[in-house]
Order: sequence, then structure tokens, then C-alpha cells
Amino acid sequence: MPAPTDEQSTAVDAFRRGDHVVLQAGAGTGKTTTLTMLAEATERRGRYIAFNKAIAADAARKFPGNVRCRTAHSLAFGAVGHKYASRMDAPRVPGWRTGVLLGIAGNLRMRIGERNVTNKALSYTVLRTVTRFCQSADRVIQRHHVPHLRGIEAEHLHAQLVDVVLPYATKAWEDLQNPFEGVVRFDHDHYLKIWALTDPVIKADFLLLDEAQDTNPVVEQVFSRQRHHAQLVMVGDSAQAIYGWRGARDVMSDFDGTRLALSQSFRFGSALAEEANRWLRIVDSPIRLTGTPAISTRLERVEQPDAILCRSNVGAMLEVMRLLEDGRRVALVGGGEALRALARAARDLKEGRRCTHPELILFDSWGELQEYAEYDPSGRDLLPLVDLIDEHGVEVILHAVDKLSAEQGADIVVSTAHRAKGREWASVRIGEDFTEPADQEETDEAGNPLPGDIDDAEARLAYVAVTRARHRLDLGGLDWINQHPDGSPGDSHPPEAPEPPSPWDALGPASD
Repeated sequence: MPAPTDEQSTAVDAFRRGDHVVLQAGAGTGKTTTLTMLAEATERRGRYIAFNKAIAADAARKFPGNVRCRTAHSLAFGAVGHKYASRMDAPRVPGWRTGVLLGIAGNLRMRIGERNVTNKALSYTVLRTVTRFCQSADRVIQRHHVPHLRGIEAEHLHAQLVDVVLPYATKAWEDLQNPFEGVVRFDHDHYLKIWALTDPVIKADFLLLDEAQDTNPVVEQVFSRQRHHAQLVMVGDSAQAIYGWRGARDVMSDFDGTRLALSQSFRFGSALAEEANRWLRIVDSPIRLTGTPAISTRLERVEQPDAILCRSNVGAMLEVMRLLEDGRRVALVGGGEALRALARAARDLKEGRRCTHPELILFDSWGELQEYAEYDPSGRDLLPLVDLIDEHGVEVILHAVDKLSAEQGADIVVSTAHRAKGREWASVRIGEDFTEPADQEETDEAGNPLPGDIDDAEARLAYVAVTRARHRLDLGGLDWINQHPDGSPGDSHPPEAPEPPSPWDALGPASD
């Protein structure tokens, strides 16, 4: 165990006092090492709750024997999930077939706005509603659990969809309560929710929750309810909260506890720390990073990086195809199944068949998707996919996916920024699909359009991407930040918390 930094010593002291602690840990600041220091500072029994199974297994090799390392799903399976084991072995079936078994007519076709909602789209929406409920802290399925579908985003149209979906979603959840048989395929999120609804007590003297900034409300609820008998410590980086689109939320901002930070990054040097701080300022993070002086990190053009990080799956596919054309052996983090599914869905539309892909399920034809992506603001993120298919064709893309290599034997790794989280490489180039925000309609005094605001979620994703490099970073598609007014050099320190009000303030100003 290395000698603790001052920040780590402060965290250990707060833990020894018995404080509930929320620890903001910036990129590469040694959060697992710090949590291990906390565990070694006591002989009490603890639980470390990890984001996924791989992290839990890695942590188990590092933590002392008084701490058991599990995922929330593992805890839930041990308590109630094992009772549903037979249902989890059920074969996969198309969502529309599950819908038929729930009572959705196979020939159903209803009109909402300008879109036709088929039995397939309705079945997908019902199952997605149940998933969103399982990720929430709610005790019953409610209207806000019904997802919005592309093409019927308007609230009055969505309300029509909700009225149809809710009865089927309720029926699906009732089906899932049966541990022996049912028509809905049972998965891990289902037993996690069933466990949470029992108001479980986790037997431990202290709990350590990792990656707290991306915790689902259902896990947050279980964790917070242990406060009456266990000391709670949550650790994460609010600036890396990038999974809101799948139900996660940053639970650190509302946590009642002693607020501490880890700001010394052991991953990279000062130059990259300054770049990271630029994005931390944009997202109004409570921390600023300091690099390690002994590590040389340069921001420069990198012709042959170890990894290219992209904003989207489509951007990653474009990079893969370019690299394959150059004869490189390319690995794609997470594999190519997501790209293969999108390409096959596009092929169905181009051949006149409706597809079942959740992103494209409401479109009757390829032409309808092209028009939506080109002219509807809600569909602009689909435009790169449409352009990719129109330029290269589906079969070229599928062939490229088939030629992907394993990481161990690859010349270069391509990843989305989401999948790169928790990873690091010696040299990184940012993909070209991190595009500059569109200019505003307003102009300055000289008549030039004002730069568009940087979306908070996009800035957090950029922060994750730039902090994956250890020695060399090529800003690539994020180079526009050097000309954007929000990217100008600013303070190197986080904003200070306001002073607490004095009790004398209530008396008003002093008189002469």
C-alpha cells in the first residue's frame, strides 16, 4: 500500500470518526486504493458494492478480509433471485411474441400522430416500460416509466401511447412475480427490483458504493436505507455521470454526508490535467485535477494512437472502416453486435420490411427514416447512420464487423467513450464525431453568429474521453474547444462553497 496523500488521509480520518462520506474522485485519482485504505483502517465488517461483476472480482483481490465485494445484483440474487433461477433459463423470444401472450393482437396497427404503432412497437414499449420501472425507486408502474418513441415525442402524442401501454405493462410485471412460470422472459433487473421492494437490510457495519454517479435509483434506495445501522461511503466522479439515458442518476449531489475529494491524478501529467479541468469547469464540477509531475503527457497530433474514442456507435463504425481500408487489425471495445443490429435493421427498411430495432421501429420505410433524420430536430443523431448506409451500403458494414480482431491481437482499439469508461491507453485520439455545438440564431455586434452552448451531457462525455490517455492525447474531433468561449483558460480551483449564514444575519444590518 503506497503512502497516503493528504486527501486520502483526510478520507481515512473521516471514516474512522464514523462519518457518512461522499468522496468525489476525479479520473485516475486512485479511488479503489483509497477505499482499500478505509477498509484497512478498521476491523469492522464491510461490503463493497461494485458497478459490475468484473470490478467486484478485481476489488476482491485488493480489499482486506473484513470486506466482501459484490454487485447489487449478486446481493439480490442471494436473497431472492435464486428462487427465479428456472425462469432465467428460458430461451429468448421476439418481443412481439411476448406481446401476443400478454394480449396484444398480432395484427394491431394504431395511428398516433403521423406514425403507425404496430404490435411490435407496442410490445417493445411495454417491455421497456417494465425495465424503466425496475431501474426506478417507485413501488408501482407509473406513467413516467413509459419511454418516448421516435416520431411521437410530443407530450400529447406520448399521452396516447401511455394510455395503451400501462395496462399491458402492469400485466407483464404481475407475470414476473411468479417464480415458477410466466410468459415474460425473466432477467437480472427483475429480481433486483423484487429484492428492493422487500426493503432489505444488508448485514454490515459499513458499506462502500462505487461508481455512485451512475447508480440506478433502485440501488440508491437500497443503499440509503442502510443508514440507520451502517456507515455509508459513496465514491464516484459527478463529471463522469454519462448513463442517464439508461436510468442512472448522480446520487452524490443529494447525499447527506461529509464531502471530500480526490484530485491528484496518478494517470497523467499536468498538461492533460489542465485539459481535463477545462471540461470540469464547463460541467461545474466540484473538483479540479492535478497531474503527476513525473508523468510526461503531451497534447499533440497522434498519427497512430493506441485507441480512438468516439461519441457514438456510428462514429466508431466509420473509424473501423477507415482503419480496415488501411490494412490495420482493429478491435472494437464491446464487439460489433450493436453495429450489426443497426445495419440489419437498416437493411430491413431498405428492402421494404419494418424492423424491430428499438431506434427504428416506428419507420415504415428507409425513405421515411431519411426524411426524419434530415429534417426533424429529434432525429438529427440518426443522420450519420443514414449517411453511412447510403454511402457504403449495409453489406459493406456487416463485412467490416466480421473482420474485427480481438483486442489482444489488434494494432489499434476503437471504442465509444461510454465503453471506454474505466479504461486507459498510452495514446488516445478523439473521434471526429464529437462535433462542435451549432451556432445560435443570435449574433454579436459585428453580425457574427454566437457560438452555441455546450450541452452538459456532451461535456461530461468529452471529459471521460480525454482522461483515458496517459502520455499522448490528440483532441481530434474536440479541437473546436480551443476556439469556443467556454473553453478559454479559467480558474484552476473548484468553486468554493458559500459561507454558512451567521446567526447574527437575522438581526439585520448594525446601526450606528
